[in-house]
Amino acid sequence: MINLDGILLVGAVVMIAAIVAARIGARIGLPSLLLFLGLGMALGDSGFGFAFNDADVARALGFGALVLILAEGGLTTRWKDIRPSVGIAGALATVGIGISVGLMTLFCHYVLGLDLWLSVLLGAVTSPTDAAAVFSVLRNVGLPHRVRGALEAESGLNDAPTVLLVVLASSAALGEPTKGGVGGLIGLIALELTLGLLIGVALGWIGVVILRSVALPSSGLYPLAALVWTVFSYAIAATLHTSGFAAVYVCALMLGNAQLPHRGATRSFVEGIGWIAQIGLFVMLGMLATPDRLTWKVALTALAAGAFLTVVARPVSVLSTASWFKVPWRHQVFLSWGGLRGAVPIVVATIPLSVNVPGATALFDVVLVFVIVFTVLQAPTLPLAARLLGLSKGEDTAELDVEVAPLERISAELLQVRVPSGSRLSGLEIGELRLPKNTLVSLIIREGNPSVPGHQDRIKAGDELLIVTPSDIRADTEDRIRALSKGGRLAKWRGQRGD
Repeated sequence: MINLDGILLVGAVVMIAAIVAARIGARIGLPSLLLFLGLGMALGDSGFGFAFNDADVARALGFGALVLILAEGGLTTRWKDIRPSVGIAGALATVGIGISVGLMTLFCHYVLGLDLWLSVLLGAVTSPTDAAAVFSVLRNVGLPHRVRGALEAESGLNDAPTVLLVVLASSAALGEPTKGGVGGLIGLIALELTLGLLIGVALGWIGVVILRSVALPSSGLYPLAALVWTVFSYAIAATLHTSGFAAVYVCALMLGNAQLPHRGATRSFVEGIGWIAQIGLFVMLGMLATPDRLTWKVALTALAAGAFLTVVARPVSVLSTASWFKVPWRHQVFLSWGGLRGAVPIVVATIPLSVNVPGATALFDVVLVFVIVFTVLQAPTLPLAARLLGLSKGEDTAELDVEVAPLERISAELLQVRVPSGSRLSGLEIGELRLPKNTLVSLIIREGNPSVPGHQDRIKAGDELLIVTPSDIRADTEDRIRALSKGGRLAKWRGQRGD
C-alpha cells in the first residue's frame, strides 16, 4: 500500500526546508535554487537514500516545471520594463546563443578534446541564461531598466531556441542529422520558433478577450484560468511541432499586461506556483545527481568550459549583438557578467541523457558542476559589479513593490506600495506626490500601525501606502509613484519616468 501519510510528511518537511533555504539565499545574495539543489542531493541516493535515476521522468517533469516557471515570468513581467530592451534581448536569445554555441563547440572539441556533437551539446546546454536565477538575484540590485529588462527578457526568450537546438543536436549525435546540414538546422529552428511565437500571440489575444468577457462564479478562478490558458498555449504549440516554450512565454506576457479582472490575485497565485515548480525542479535534479560520478576529470572539464564561456564566449556574444543597438560599454560589461545559469542548463542536459546519447551522463555531471561553481562565483558579485560600473548609485535597494487589487463597483483600484530602503519617496510629504486627479493616499501603515495621512505627513522607508485610483489612470498613477521613488520630488522636472 502507498503510505500517503509518509509522503505528505516528507513533502511538507522538504517544502519547509526549501522555504528556509529561500530566506537564507536572499540574505547572502545567492539564488535560493542552488540551495534547493543541495537539498535534493542530500535526499538522493548518496544522502538519505531516496533513489531517483529515471532520465525520462526527469525530462518530463523538468519540462513541465519550466512551462510553469516561464508562465509565471510572463504573467508577472511588466511590459513597460522590458519594452526598451526587447530588441537586444531577442538578439541575445537567438544570434547571441548561436555565437556562444559556436565558440564553445570549437573550444570543447579542439582544446578539451571532446567529441564534435558532444561539444555542440555542451555549448548549447550551457549558453542560455536562467529566468529564475536572474529574477531572484537582480530583484535587489539597483540597475537601469534597460539593463535589467534585457537580462530578464533574454532569460525568458532563450529557452525556446536552446531546447530546439539540443533536441536536434541529440538526434544528430545518434546518427539522425537534420536535412540540409547546418543551414537546415538553423532554418528549422527559426521556423519552429517563429510559429511558436505566432501561436502564443494568437492564443494570448484570444485569452484576453475571453477573460475580459466571461463572468466566472468565483474570483479565485481567474488566476487559475489565466495560468491554465498559458499551459494550453504550450500544449497546442508543442502538438503542432513548434516551440511550446516561445508560445507559453508570449501568451503569458500578453495576459499579464492586459487589464484583466483580479490581476493582483493572479500575480500572487502564479508566483506561488512558480516557487513550487522551482523547488520541485531543483530538488528533483539534485536527487538525479550522483556525487560519486563527480570525478576530477568532470570538475576540470566543467571549470575549463565554464571559464571559457564566462570570459570569452558570453562577452563576445554580447558585444556582437549589443553593438547593433548602441548599448553603452558599461551596460555590455554587466550584461556579459550578469548572465546567470540555473535550472535551464541542467534540465536541458536531461534531453541527451533521456535518449542515450554517448557521453550524456558525463555531460550532465559537467553541467551540474558548472552551474553550481559559476553561480556561486557570479551571483554575489553582481551588486558590486553594478556599483563599480556606475550602474547602481549608493546602497542597492529593492525595486518599488506595487500590488493592485480591483474595486470593481466603483471602477477603481487599490495600490499597495511598499517603500524600500533608499527610495526617494522617503521624506516626501503626501502633498508633494502630486498624484493624478481623483487619486488619494487613503492609509499609511507604519510599523504595523495604520493611520489616515494628512497633507503634510511625511513618508518614511518601510511604510506601506494604500492608494485608491480610478481604473483608467492606474498605469499613470503607478508610473508616477515609481518615478518619485527614483527621482524624489523633482522627478518630473528631471525627466525621469517610472518605466
